[in-house]
Amino acid sequence: MPAITIKRVYEEPSEKDGLRILVDRLWPRGLNKEKATIDLWLKDIAPSEDLRKWFGHDPGKWAEFKKRYGQELRGNRSALEALKIIVRENHRVCLLYAAKDEKHNNAAVLLKYLK
Repeated sequence: MPAITIKRVYEEPSEKDGLRILVDRLWPRGLNKEKATIDLWLKDIAPSEDLRKWFGHDPGKWAEFKKRYGQELRGNRSALEALKIIVRENHRVCLLYAAKDEKHNNAAVLLKYLK
């Protein structure tokens, strides 16, 4: 099974990351596209704009966010299957996110889904 990790996109890239996939709908603030070490941007796998705004990275809404995002993922089978194929085809994959909160973000939900 491939190694899947998550990491803030602003952290220093590492060879251990493997294929680096940005899983946010919006491009990270202050990050130059030319200098970004991102192999693939899968914005379609990210939470919807409405869900992202509702959540607002409020840890108090985390349980409900996970539930709602899970529902979105189940309804977005093509994007989820595409990500699963990418993961299977690569020895190491790192899901990148921009949120400051390392525990309460969409990449953490995706990681559980993929494992």
